[in-house]
Amino acid sequence: MSPVAVAAIVLLVFLFMRVPVFVSLLSASLAYFVMTPGIPPMIAGQRILAGVESIPLLAIPFFVCSGVFMNYSGVSHRVMNFADVMTGRMYGGLAQTNILLSTLMGGLSGSNLADAAMEAKMLVPEMERKGFSKEFSSVITATSAMITPLIPPGIAMIIYGSIANVSIGKLFVAGIGVGLLLTATMMLLTSVLSRRRGYARSRTTRLTGHEIWQAVKPAILPLLLPIIIIGGIRLGVFTPTEAGAVAIVYSILLGLLYREMTPRNFFQGVKETIVSTSSIMVIIGAASAFAWILTREQIPQKLTATMVSVVDNKWVFLVLINLFLLLVGMFIEGNAAMIVLVPLLAPMAANYGLDEIHFAMIFIFNMAIGALSPPMGTLMFVTCAITKCPIGSFIREAVPYYLMLAGTLALLVLFPVFSIGLVNLIY
Repeated sequence: MSPVAVAAIVLLVFLFMRVPVFVSLLSASLAYFVMTPGIPPMIAGQRILAGVESIPLLAIPFFVCSGVFMNYSGVSHRVMNFADVMTGRMYGGLAQTNILLSTLMGGLSGSNLADAAMEAKMLVPEMERKGFSKEFSSVITATSAMITPLIPPGIAMIIYGSIANVSIGKLFVAGIGVGLLLTATMMLLTSVLSRRRGYARSRTTRLTGHEIWQAVKPAILPLLLPIIIIGGIRLGVFTPTEAGAVAIVYSILLGLLYREMTPRNFFQGVKETIVSTSSIMVIIGAASAFAWILTREQIPQKLTATMVSVVDNKWVFLVLINLFLLLVGMFIEGNAAMIVLVPLLAPMAANYGLDEIHFAMIFIFNMAIGALSPPMGTLMFVTCAITKCPIGSFIREAVPYYLMLAGTLALLVLFPVFSIGLVNLIY
């Protein structure tokens, strides 16, 4: 049996045994290096370090840190009040607020798990007091957190861009259209379900102009951050990596302005940033070593040649790839899957003439769905752990939203304008 086959078997066995992803990838890589004559095992260590020694990847700790600081600076409550004003008269009330808050906070934090944990603590207890079921509240919270990696500055876009050598700035712009598409379809479904179940609106009367302004005014400065990031990158003021540093400074200034950023909060935020970044970087380093093995064995070239010989239609290719990515996302963490699969699939997509930005957003959207899907959906487990919702009840309640996500993915695949329309307009 060839070393690469042994490495693949080790990886699959460990993943199905639910061994941590980075341990599975490292074990598979080491098995290959040990069994392949002429390759010193120390190269494995070199490839792991090389995988994380990337300037674009510096944006990850920067944006993670800015998102954490935003939570400690009082931004979340201000943005939530703004979202409540915008959605109060819609069917679903707080459920709609939950969705819009994820969309807005996605432009500030970039972390779907952080968003799910925050809203599970802030909104789910209030939703239950308003008459929403625990299962419905948990599903809304977990599903809306999927929007976060799609809205700039999503961490997934940074990782994809650095791996596939695609403009991170263009991916940020593309994420706006995709994120708004998912927000709209989710709000529509939530409105329909809420009307059928009798979930009341937050209010039935119109707010006065003064009341609206009182809710909008505190949220203006936080909501300027995505505009500053996109505008600064597009105008060439700073790179996507430098934009992360700008976001940190901006979040600290907001904390000082609102007088909610204390020295204790600052150091706690730094600690959370280190922990979150470390977990991401360990996976990236391990997956980088495995990706090097795939490249050395010319697996991408062989797969491309095989696929082209079997499938000569790009739409058939897209159907097969989406089914494959949905399956992978159910078992493998999104960032790890991205690092291993992007070097394989991006060249194949290019060979079929697919736009690199369009394919990138399709890939990221599939991984976002995987974070919600059993048996290993991280968003599902994080949300249920906080809300104490049984997993079985969560899955049954989430069925309409799984169908909605499949429909939204189909729209994204069939109509590239959702992903590249804004990119073509701005760039």
